[in-house]
Amino acid sequence: MRYHLAQANIARFKASLYSPVMKEFVDFLEPVNRFAEESKGFIWRLKDEQGRPASYIQSPFQDEMMAVNISLWEDVASFKDFVYGSVHSYFLRNKKKWFDLKGPSQFVMWWLPEGELPTLEMAKDKLEALEENGPTANAFTISDFYDPQGNKIQN
Repeated sequence: MRYHLAQANIARFKASLYSPVMKEFVDFLEPVNRFAEESKGFIWRLKDEQGRPASYIQSPFQDEMMAVNISLWEDVASFKDFVYGSVHSYFLRNKKKWFDLKGPSQFVMWWLPEGELPTLEMAKDKLEALEENGPTANAFTISDFYDPQGNKIQN
């Protein structure tokens, strides 16, 4: 059986998406997401019903200021290339401009059988599992990574 790498990240906006504080972030949502979709190894990303970025979706975290991002990748190398080796890295380095970084785990990864797509509820469950149990084969991070067979990989 083949597996794909799912990732979810949450972050609490510092202001409404319509606030001037968020302008740079909002202006680049579409271009960065389009670049992700064109990246090697990209499979899928969460969008709202109008096809807009997931930042516009009401999160399952009972907080209207909470942004949720979920995507699916062929493998970890493709995901890392996009996150750290593209324009996305600028937004990762500068996330404090737009997001309040206090609180529970904000990033989680897990493996899904090929053909399955991650859901909002699945992402919420994985983030909670990571927060409660630390990294396991069920829910892990880049620095505490597991392969699809559940083996911990040393970085």
